[in-house]
Amino acid sequence: MKTKQEIDAIIAQLKELYPDALCSLQYEKDYELLFAVRLSAQCTDARVNLVTPALFARFPTLESFAQADVEEVGTYVHSTGFWRAKARDLVASAQMLLERYGGKVPGRMEDLLQLPGVGRKTANLILGDIYGTDGYVCDTHCIRITGRLGITDGSKDPLKVERQLRAAIPASEASDFCHRMVLHGRALCMARKPQCGQCPLQSLCDYGKEQEKENA
Repeated sequence: MKTKQEIDAIIAQLKELYPDALCSLQYEKDYELLFAVRLSAQCTDARVNLVTPALFARFPTLESFAQADVEEVGTYVHSTGFWRAKARDLVASAQMLLERYGGKVPGRMEDLLQLPGVGRKTANLILGDIYGTDGYVCDTHCIRITGRLGITDGSKDPLKVERQLRAAIPASEASDFCHRMVLHGRALCMARKPQCGQCPLQSLCDYGKEQEKENA
């Protein structure tokens, strides 16, 4: 596992590589981010961004989503996959947000987890991007790369990885750090063919140092 000094160096290097640590999903309202994240399950953010403009234009308010026909919502989100479940969750979430939370996306993990289709990954993203708290988003990129770096122990269990990250990454850095994990996973640290030789983090990375030895 990494020392605090090593983790600080990794965070600093990531900031240089990816100064704009922004969520790639496009949204204007808090609940739109919540819905976009739900649509991104088993789907690329790029695809979701193609779908949401027409969806949010057709249903411009939370009230309109709550009153929407699930099948009609499904026609807008069909290309994201698993569209029936996603459409059902969007409508049910809108209803719950209005009935239980006054039309606002809640700012507590336990409340977010009550919403249909919302798990810890989604809840952490919402808390990080909207409320500036938590933000330990353990998606496939984060799990893979933190394991390779040696920040976590290589576990594939999202909850275990989240606990290890909470112990290692300062809460103030968590949201941006996890966004940068996604950017790094797309740019250099891919699942199948990571570009270790081109990665500025190689000297700080357990996996990268092993690759360097093998190629020496």
